[in-house]
Amino acid sequence: MSGGEVLLRITISGAPGSGTSTLVRKIQHTTGWSALNGGEVFRTEAKRRNLTVGEFSELCKQDLDVDRSLDRLLKDSMTKTDGPEIIESRLAGWWANELAIDCLRVWVNTSDEERARRVQNREGGSFEQRLVESSARQSADKERYRALYDIDLDEMTPYNLVVNADNLTAEEVFSLVKSAINGG
Repeated sequence: MSGGEVLLRITISGAPGSGTSTLVRKIQHTTGWSALNGGEVFRTEAKRRNLTVGEFSELCKQDLDVDRSLDRLLKDSMTKTDGPEIIESRLAGWWANELAIDCLRVWVNTSDEERARRVQNREGGSFEQRLVESSARQSADKERYRALYDIDLDEMTPYNLVVNADNLTAEEVFSLVKSAINGG
């Protein structure tokens, strides 16, 4: 694109463990598009501050300005002409909608149980512990996003594609999104 047009083509959003990172890798592999991962931005900032991800998450809960600054970085990336074509972030679809960016806005929907199974498969631990962690994180994030931006994570209107992925493989989710990218 030229003439100052925004290059953002797609946002990928979903709760931790929903498969968004896998989906982004598959899209990148087939399109060659660049991506910005909100989780990576978060982890990089935690490391820069010499904090664990858990400690940094707690800091964000106590100091909402930390979250706001990271979110501003992602929003700014959405409107840059040399920015990524894909942005993966829990709120990326909300922001693209708010900024009136004409792109595909995907939410990958999964239950707490399915996310717990996926995280357990990836990182180990007991299913019960992963379920408690998944449910607690989702609840805390919902409260934080409501306090920060008056956003209800259960509201799907900003998204033009919601994929219910509980009973789908990563390849099936990718196939649905690829079809939408191709205008199908």
